[in-house]
Amino acid sequence: MSELRYVYAVCDSLDAPLAAELTGVGGAVPRQIHHAGLTAVVSHVPADQFSEGALRRNLENLDWLSDTARAHQAVIAALSSVASPLPLRLATVFRDDSGVRAMLEEEEQRFRTSLARIRDRVEWGVKVFVEEQPTESVSASGDGSAATGSERRERVTAQALGSGSGRDYLRRRRAERDGRDQVWRQAETFAQQLHDRLAQAGAETRIHPPQNPELAKSSGRNVLNGAYLVDRSASEAFVELVDATKDTQPGLRVELTGPWAAYSFSAPPEERADEPGPSAGDTR
Repeated sequence: MSELRYVYAVCDSLDAPLAAELTGVGGAVPRQIHHAGLTAVVSHVPADQFSEGALRRNLENLDWLSDTARAHQAVIAALSSVASPLPLRLATVFRDDSGVRAMLEEEEQRFRTSLARIRDRVEWGVKVFVEEQPTESVSASGDGSAATGSERRERVTAQALGSGSGRDYLRRRRAERDGRDQVWRQAETFAQQLHDRLAQAGAETRIHPPQNPELAKSSGRNVLNGAYLVDRSASEAFVELVDATKDTQPGLRVELTGPWAAYSFSAPPEERADEPGPSAGDTR
């Protein structure tokens, strides 16, 4: 078998044709498979890349994974302009069209439930970051000279035991820690209040784990990483609500992304664990 079927998303019965110039994974042109009143958007992919063994190897190849993810997202983004697609996981593959139809039949009720929840809705992402504040490096001698870690510890210990400058140093360190704690408390309060307001404006919400700043290539510590399912008709008001919070708190940065297909809401609520509100506690 030289080709398999790669499935991007499931939609309600899709009457609008896909854009003629749209290409998917591997440059293949997506097409539609209809069954039981549902539509799966698929394309042909080579078995030597997407069979079970090959796929396991390729998913460890970052370049291959990145190219596949971009093509997957491009198809779903195009679908989002004409429908409310239910995105499937990256690299959802079947042997042939019959396998895709069997999937639609077996999962019909779940798909219909999920499609009803996301119909005419889009996902917006909102993140809050605490900007890193540079801390003044104070040598134990008080003269700003460089010292190794062991030398610094020795000097601090000696000065803390027997000199006023040592006590001043410790006071400054405590003040720095107290200042950082206050910043985090303010960030937690701001993030929770923002999340509460946005949750009222959306149909559903989901809190994702804080982003790793190195992986995300973004400065600062992430204290809110929220996804919000919003009616298309209410999206403009939602964006204005987020924009109104930007630059209102020194040291905090609010980022808005979207609109996206409902990636974070593709599973029914009962299949997702209960999620707590935003907290900065595990990002320090």
